[in-house]
Amino acid sequence: MNRDIVRFALRGLSANKLRSGLTTLGILIGVAAVILLVAVGNGSSRQIQESIARLGSNTLTVRPSTTGGGGPGGAGPRGGFPGLAGGGQQQSSGPRIQAKDLTVDDAKALADKAAAPSVKSASPVVTAQSATAAYEGSSHAIAQFVGSGPAYFDATSNAVGTGSAFTQADVDQARKVVVIGQTVVDELFGTVRPVGKQIAVNGVPFTVVGVLKEKGSSGIQDSDDLAIAPLDAVRQSLTGFGGLDQIVVQATGPDATDGAEAEITQILNQRHGVGTGSTADFSVQNQASLQETASESSETFTVLLGAVAAISLLVGGIGITNIMLVTVTERTREIGIRKAIGAPRRAILGQFLAEAIVLSLVGGLSGVAVGVVGSQFTVLGVDPVIVPSSILLSLGVSVGIGLFFGGFPAGRAAGLRPIEALRHE
Repeated sequence: MNRDIVRFALRGLSANKLRSGLTTLGILIGVAAVILLVAVGNGSSRQIQESIARLGSNTLTVRPSTTGGGGPGGAGPRGGFPGLAGGGQQQSSGPRIQAKDLTVDDAKALADKAAAPSVKSASPVVTAQSATAAYEGSSHAIAQFVGSGPAYFDATSNAVGTGSAFTQADVDQARKVVVIGQTVVDELFGTVRPVGKQIAVNGVPFTVVGVLKEKGSSGIQDSDDLAIAPLDAVRQSLTGFGGLDQIVVQATGPDATDGAEAEITQILNQRHGVGTGSTADFSVQNQASLQETASESSETFTVLLGAVAAISLLVGGIGITNIMLVTVTERTREIGIRKAIGAPRRAILGQFLAEAIVLSLVGGLSGVAVGVVGSQFTVLGVDPVIVPSSILLSLGVSVGIGLFFGGFPAGRAAGLRPIEALRHE
């Protein structure tokens, strides 16, 4: 009997292929949308996490505050940290004080093991706002031209692939050497080996001593469009000797970041004369806290995308109800004849339920295929990452939709009285 029910269901669907195909298309779009949008949300979340992880989970960034007051020596955020935008969290609120620049001496104070045992290193950082490099007729505007010390490489997870990093002696003597990212290599040198070559940065000669290992694009910015040079060489040539744009602090480990943040705050409060109730002229950004916040936001975003896509599945289910009601109306005489010759109620009910389930199952499987294939392509700069549970859930929901939305038309068909069905025109 079960085999006959399925055979009758398939025959009924094939009688109107266009209608069945359009109904299936509604389910296909819904399932594919759920899989693809959840994959995009998951991929976006992963890219954000990877971008933050590149900076190190035990990294903190100290920046001049935007609300720390004005006056001589006033400071504001002038440079960006690679892979991040925006400022950190304000440490205190209250009356403004005369803002002070972040200085190299501040960085040295933060690196004092006696005062800050949770701090491994503190790297003073300046960032050139506009740095165009040229080499033998080729030129490239470098997105991030950073001046710092040797500890900056480890603190920001920028490992050198070929050549070597510069040394503290290079910083002390303001030698014009530079370590460049792969994008800069591609734009300026092509297939030429860059180590040992000299480039002109805003007309100032710098010798390439190393090339950073490739990180790739985060979908927001190119992490390889970067150059790092000794702090004093950059200040002499490109930025001047004003305040630092930031201090990159590396904690002794991922579990020490909270302790390092407290130590940083205490030291800088003392050095900058920030008293109780005063507004600090600096802010500290904790990478671990940022990563946790980004993760929570990304999960919310992914759920929202999935919910929006699920609406199309609901619309597809309503479409199944509509089509099955039309089918029952068109085949009323057929139903009456079958019941008149002895077809039981469960056979009629089973046939129309089977038709609805077949429509939703075929649409669901096709939607899975489309969603998986679509996830292999970059969408708006994001590489989608499929969530297996979204496939199982959307496919299960599509079958459930067939049962739920096909139940009413099937029950209506099974409840028809034979005499009334035979009289139907």
